[in-house]
Order: sequence, then structure tokens, then C-alpha cells
Amino acid sequence: MLQQPKRLKFRKPHGAAPDNKKPVVDSLTFGSFGIMSIENALVNANQLDAARRAIVGFVKRKGKLWMKVFPDRPITKHPAETRMGSGKGDIDRYAAVVKKGRIIFELGGVEEKDALEAFRRAAHKISVKVKVVKKQ
Repeated sequence: MLQQPKRLKFRKPHGAAPDNKKPVVDSLTFGSFGIMSIENALVNANQLDAARRAIVGFVKRKGKLWMKVFPDRPITKHPAETRMGSGKGDIDRYAAVVKKGRIIFELGGVEEKDALEAFRRAAHKISVKVKVVKKQ
């Protein structure tokens, strides 16, 4: 099941430019291991769901997974071969704004080698460069 908000204040918001000036200072709050973004990007709900499934599929029923970002930004798109104009397009997908330094997933209750392998598999699914961090 893909993530999307239950309701929005405005269905089609304007495409505001992300503030890329300074990185987010984020830390592990729930688990022992996590993957942190090292660049700014929009990550689709499909990508987040594929990464989540890759992690869950590898660690099976061991440990607990937390998803720290939520795709709440609607992305609009006109249908193919449509003439210019006639207003803003329909909502095509939802995305999460991920800034540099944001923890995307956290994992707890598993060994370090299992967490590293699960996050390696998840990193292939999302469109942002990440690094694995662990609690000190």
C-alpha cells in the first residue's frame, strides 16, 4: 500500500522551490541504525515503499523499522499529448521532500551486518544518495 496523505488543505499547491541553504540536523531517535540523506531531493512514494519492502524482506520478522519521512507533497502532471494551457494538471504522485542530513529510515533490534545489508538494498531503490549511520 503506497503512502499518501488522507487529506490536504490545498489539493494542488504551487511548486515552491526547496530551501537548500543549510542541511537538516537530524539524529537517530528510535532505532540503532539508520540511513541518512547526503543530498537534497524529492523521493516518490513508490521509491519509499520499495525501499521499505526491501528492508522488511531482508530482516524478515526480526527488529523494528521506522520510516521518518512521509510523502505529503502532491506532484501534478498533464496527460500525454495534451495541448498547452487549460489549467494545472491532475495529481500524478506524492513525494517527500528530503533534505541533506535527514534520517529516512531507522532500524532497531537487529545485528549490525544485517542492518548494513538491508540498508544497502534499500539505497538502490531511492533516488537520493545516502549513508548508513549508527547510534554512538
